[in-house]
Amino acid sequence: MTKETTIVQTAEFNPKIKTYLLVYIALILTVTLIGIPFLIFWFAGLGQLFTRRYYQHLTCKLTDRHLVFKKGVLFKVEKTIPLENIQDLTFIENPLLNALDLRILKIETAGQSNPQGSDMKLIGIMNSAEFKENVLQQRELLRSDSRVTTTQPSANQDQVVDLLKEIKEILLNIKNKQK
Repeated sequence: MTKETTIVQTAEFNPKIKTYLLVYIALILTVTLIGIPFLIFWFAGLGQLFTRRYYQHLTCKLTDRHLVFKKGVLFKVEKTIPLENIQDLTFIENPLLNALDLRILKIETAGQSNPQGSDMKLIGIMNSAEFKENVLQQRELLRSDSRVTTTQPSANQDQVVDLLKEIKEILLNIKNKQK
């Protein structure tokens, strides 16, 4: 039986992401040298179309149990990270991000399979410090709830304890008879 999840917060993304991606990809095209001829197409309209579509498809939701992130233009990606697996939340800044007043929130998880060291990078979340705190609070709530449910004895556990006591008494009786 799956428990119904509730949305705690929906992240809003800064529209300046479009400018960041436009410049960032242009820099990559320039550095590769082979991409320099493509800069004309990139700045002629392809870049604006790409970044606008990318921004329209960005969503990030914090639920009571997961962090769900969707992105993509041609190839859509949806990542769902259980909150109990989140190990670290880090802010990344660089000169281009600072100029646009953006931040990257990098999320690292336990047992991550990504060799680059993070499972998710969220670029340009508005009120990113508040969003980070909400994720950490929700993770702690989830952990404290799981501790409470595992420490409370159930009727089954009481029956097991009683059965083990009976077995102990039987074993002690057998041991005493052998002496």
